Amino acid sequence: MKRRKFIQQAGLLAGGLVMAKWVTANNSLAADKKIKGIVRSGKKGLAGVVVSDGYSVVQTNSAGKYEMELHPNAVAVFVSTPAGYAFPQEKNIARHYRMVTDINTRKDVEFNLEQLGRDDNEHQFIIWADPQVKTKKDVEKMMAQSVPDVQQWVKAASAGALIHGITVGDIVWDNHALFADYDTAVGEMGIPFFQCIGNHDMDYNQGGDEESDNTFQQLYGPTYYSFNRGKAHYVVLDDVRYLGKDRTYDGFISQNQLDWLAKDLQFVPRDHLVVINVHIPIHNDVKNNLEFYELLKGRDNVHIMSGHTHYHRNVIIGNIFEHNHGTVCGAWWTGPICGDGTPCGYGVYQVKGTELTWQYKATGQHTKFQLSATVSEKENAREVIVNVWNYDPKWKVVAIADDGSTLKAEKFKGMDPVAVALYEGPNLPNPRGFAEPKKTDHLFRVKLPASVKQVKVVATDRFGQQYETTVTA
Repeated sequence: MKRRKFIQQAGLLAGGLVMAKWVTANNSLAADKKIKGIVRSGKKGLAGVVVSDGYSVVQTNSAGKYEMELHPNAVAVFVSTPAGYAFPQEKNIARHYRMVTDINTRKDVEFNLEQLGRDDNEHQFIIWADPQVKTKKDVEKMMAQSVPDVQQWVKAASAGALIHGITVGDIVWDNHALFADYDTAVGEMGIPFFQCIGNHDMDYNQGGDEESDNTFQQLYGPTYYSFNRGKAHYVVLDDVRYLGKDRTYDGFISQNQLDWLAKDLQFVPRDHLVVINVHIPIHNDVKNNLEFYELLKGRDNVHIMSGHTHYHRNVIIGNIFEHNHGTVCGAWWTGPICGDGTPCGYGVYQVKGTELTWQYKATGQHTKFQLSATVSEKENAREVIVNVWNYDPKWKVVAIADDGSTLKAEKFKGMDPVAVALYEGPNLPNPRGFAEPKKTDHLFRVKLPASVKQVKVVATDRFGQQYETTVTA
C-alpha cells in the first residue's frame, strides 16, 4: 500500500454507491508529520497499548500517551485493542482506527476504550468466508439463511458470552453497492465484526495495487491491523495483490506488511495464541509464504484463517495450522454445498486461555452435523462415500455394519457424489454454470459386503467429540 495520489471520485459507483473525495494527506500533515495522542478509558490513560500507522508500532506510556512519525504512505492510525476492553465499533462494524484524512496534527489523536468488566480469556469467534453477494437475490439468501443461522448460534451461547466475527474477504462480488447490505447483515447478527479485503472487494482499473483498496478503506479502514482478546492476538492482512488489469491478481503479502507484522509481534508473548486472517490461502497460493512463515518461527500456537477457494481444507505446516474455510455462499449461492461437498456455512471457534477448539457450522444445521454419507453402486459393487469436511490427521473415522462388524474406512481423494449430482454437467448448476465439483481429500470409502443393509459411520475429531450418521444400503 503506497501513499495515495490525489483521487477525486464524484458521482456514483456501480449500483449507486456515493463516494466522496479520497485524499490521504492534507496540508497540516504535509507540514508536520509527527502525531501525538492518548489512549484512555474514561478519564484514565491506558499504559502499554499498541498504536500503529501500519509502519511504526509504538506503545503508550504510563499516562496512556504516544507519539510517532507518520509514514508518508500511511492511510490510518489504529489501536490494537488490548485484552480486557471492548472493540470500538459502529453498528457492529469495527472502528478501531482514525483515517489520515481525518487527523489534525495540531490535536491529539485519541482513542477511548470501554473496559469489559470481565475476564476475556474465554471467548468465541466466527469466521465468515466469501459471502460474495453479486445481486439483490444473493443478498436475500444471505439475509434469509446465513444471518438467522448466526443469530441462533449467538443466542445459544452462554449468557454474556464474548463473541466476535471476522469476514475473510470477498464480502461482495465486484458490486460495491452491496457493501451496504453486508453492513446491514453485520448489524443484525449482533456481534462486532472485523473485515479482511478479498479480490472481489477491490477497485479495478483505477491504477495499481496501491489504488485498489480505496473503496474498502473508506468503508472499513486499514487493510491490515491487529487486536487482542484475552491471551489471543488477532492479525488481519491483505494478501491480494492487484496487478493493474481488470480482475487480475495474485497471492502476495507486501513487504511493508511483513515489516509491520514483525514489529507488531514484538509486543505479543511467544506463548500467546496468534490468529492470522487473510483471504487467499497462504499454504499454497501466496507466492512469498516462506518469508511469512519465517516471521512466525518459535511461536507456540499459530492459526491462519482463509477463504477464497469455495472448499474446505485444513493444512498443518510445522507450528502453523491453516483453516481454509468453506464459504457462506457455498458454490456462489447456487446450492446448499461447496464444490467439495462442504455445506454452506462458517467456522466457529472457542478460545480458553491460549487453547483453540473449533467446528464447522453448516447453515441451517446443528453443530453435530459434521459429515455426510452417500451410497454408491457401480458394476454390482456397493460402497458408502463419507465426506468429513473438517477432517485433519487427528480425526478418526469408523464404519460399523448392522451386524456389529467394523468395516474399513479408506481415505481417498475424489469428488463428493452429491456435489457431482448438483454441479457437474453442461446445464448445471443454474444460473451460475461455472460452479463445478472439486476434488477433495477429506473423503472416505467404505466397501459393503452383500449382506450389509445398514451402516453407521462415526467420526471423532481431534478434541474427542463424536459425530455420526447412518445410511441404508
